[in-house]
Amino acid sequence: MATATAPKPAKQLPLPNSDFFQFAEMLPDQELAIVKKVRAFMETKVAPIINKHWVEDSFPFELLPSYKELGIAGVGMNGYGCPGGSPLMVGLVALEIARTDVSFCTFHGVHTGLAMSSIYLAGTEEQKQKWLPPMARMEKIGCFALTEPLVGSGAGGGLTTTAKRDGDTWILNGKKRWIGNAPWCDISIVWARDVADNQVKGFIVANKTTPGFSVEKIQNKLALKVVQNGQITMTDCRVPDANRLQGGKGTFRDAALVLRGTRHGVGWEITGAQMGAYENALKYAQERLQFGKPIGSFQLIQELLAKMLANIVACQGMLVRSVQLETEGKLTDAQAAIVKAFSTAKARETVAWAREVLGGNGILVDYNVARFFADTEAIYSYEGTYQIQNLIVGKAITGLSAFV
Repeated sequence: MATATAPKPAKQLPLPNSDFFQFAEMLPDQELAIVKKVRAFMETKVAPIINKHWVEDSFPFELLPSYKELGIAGVGMNGYGCPGGSPLMVGLVALEIARTDVSFCTFHGVHTGLAMSSIYLAGTEEQKQKWLPPMARMEKIGCFALTEPLVGSGAGGGLTTTAKRDGDTWILNGKKRWIGNAPWCDISIVWARDVADNQVKGFIVANKTTPGFSVEKIQNKLALKVVQNGQITMTDCRVPDANRLQGGKGTFRDAALVLRGTRHGVGWEITGAQMGAYENALKYAQERLQFGKPIGSFQLIQELLAKMLANIVACQGMLVRSVQLETEGKLTDAQAAIVKAFSTAKARETVAWAREVLGGNGILVDYNVARFFADTEAIYSYEGTYQIQNLIVGKAITGLSAFV
């Protein structure tokens, strides 16, 4: 799309760089090479086509072979065909994916961070050996079915999906909503309440071969349009006991353990979104002419860009410390919650300022800011709302629960 641009400057302007404090340089060379490989994939393969898919509400299935070659499915997990990697590398991989497109990062996070992690953290050794290798090879794609049409924040105590033991099988009944990857993936990690002991248990359900299991794609979204979200309906679905996650506690704590990791994982994702919005806004400010000069030379624009970068650096610093704590086995639910709450709140500011820098062009998908602006609203709410995260933090610091 044509726009007035500045003449070639006498000296080369700095390229947009949102890693202002060089956090990626903390990685060893081998892991940094993987992060750079992911960035190259996103810039050369995803960026040229993602706007079209976002507008059309479609997923770029044509990218899956190239994504598979990156070898990052199951990143951070050791063994079972997974690539391993430090928690910092896991975060920076998510950040690089989201820096180009948040929806594609959500697809990656649902498969690796939620579905595979559920089996890795709560499955038996036999279940890990059976399911994780094909998932790491991208032969089986997974989703994570916890949220329900009428149950979001109250999932820990209010799941309505039920599981009833019947000999060597379980009968699942209920609905799940907003489940990323569900309309097309192969397996679902379904969390249901056991009618016998009232505990939440996890089940590995084969989407395409389990009678009574159906998925309806959610239409007319205004954010994360590339992600294919579904509403799952289960009517007397029989699942073998061998597919019940049995390596954990057999309670909601299993799901909570997975969510602890993904909460600060969402922090990486939303920080990547901030970086993408900022870099596109900065490039636009360097090129867009107004009153005969680039708008990036105006004080008001520079102030917005500086505030955006400060938000990004603050989130990056918090995230780096969180993965240090994770590496040491010290990361708490409250720490993960504050990362998610803070980074998503700051992201709302950052993407709004990016849209402001672009003026009217900021609402056009063509300029690569509108996607981040819209997608941030969804991330602000998913994986636990801003308010719920703050209540988790509040309970930790006061010793008093404000939950009803």
